[in-house]
Amino acid sequence: MKEKIRVGIIGCGGIANGKHMPSLSKLDNVEMVAFCDDDEERALKAAKDYGVDGAKTYRDYRKLLEDKTIDVVHVCTPNKSHADITIDALEAGKHVMCEKPMAKTASDAKRMLDAAKKTGKKLTIGYQNRFRPDSQYLYKLCRDGVLGEIYFAKAHAIRRRAVPTWGVFLNEEEQGGGPLIDIGTHALDLTLWMMNNYKPKYVVGNTYHKLAEKRNAANAWGPWDPDKFTVEDSAFGFITMENGATIILESSWALNSLDVDEAKTTLCGTEGGADMKDGLRINGEKNGRLYTTKIDLSTGGVDFYEGKAENAADLEARLWIESVINDTEPVVKPEEAYVVSQILEAIYTSSKTGKPVYFNE
Repeated sequence: MKEKIRVGIIGCGGIANGKHMPSLSKLDNVEMVAFCDDDEERALKAAKDYGVDGAKTYRDYRKLLEDKTIDVVHVCTPNKSHADITIDALEAGKHVMCEKPMAKTASDAKRMLDAAKKTGKKLTIGYQNRFRPDSQYLYKLCRDGVLGEIYFAKAHAIRRRAVPTWGVFLNEEEQGGGPLIDIGTHALDLTLWMMNNYKPKYVVGNTYHKLAEKRNAANAWGPWDPDKFTVEDSAFGFITMENGATIILESSWALNSLDVDEAKTTLCGTEGGADMKDGLRINGEKNGRLYTTKIDLSTGGVDFYEGKAENAADLEARLWIESVINDTEPVVKPEEAYVVSQILEAIYTSSKTGKPVYFNE
């Protein structure tokens, strides 16, 4: 492997500037050498802000993929294009980090998974919430069996009024959906990962387009245009796993609720429970008494690396690049992300048909 991993960025918009490029720029063993965006100005700005001297810019991602010196590609485009770009990059010999969700549809996600297996290149999906200190700590507790068998869980992705009004977030054709596929995907990924359970049996779901119809509504990013709001404003799913475990998934961009949580999980096991409602809390029974313990995550742990504060996005980027260098599995495996996409799609399908969606039948 080369002294430095050469990275190309495809899509230089909000998520690239907000997460991928800043985190990669902190790694001494990475250099960003190419940037692609259909808006040439955005690609040029990204190259200026984060690129090496002589970094190249493109409007056509296929031209970027022709550069055989590029080792890794980060796909930071709307959901609709995730699959085609990722597959082309894998077949061009690049390892790929694709932003969440894996794809607009489950069939597209499966094509990505098959391409990764066929080419032998690494593929991971940008579920950065796994890398938060509370998530890392809870994951270790789950693997150590502290909660026992986790048979009931809730995946939380509820916003009261925070509809993203920029880009293509409200466009069903480009994104495939609204809060369910946008933020519900994070909560579901987190929950399945904690449970280490990727075998759904059936799903029942409902989506709603209620508050989306209101004009001049209060919103964190200003009023939305109801005429352009073509996705759901909230969605809810009831997921039964093959082993009988139950997961309730709740997601919204706009909902008349004060019970607001995003990218959080609640877990209930035979030996104990955990939630992220008020920090990380563990509950259970010991010596005939109930207990609740709040975990202090203010010092130490995974949010520090070589004396420097390392946030979730930075840890995600570092461990991803290390998996490429060391030829190890990435933390977020494409097989896991594929199941997330399957369940999300099943919720949408169940809502449309009014029927449960069964797997493996």
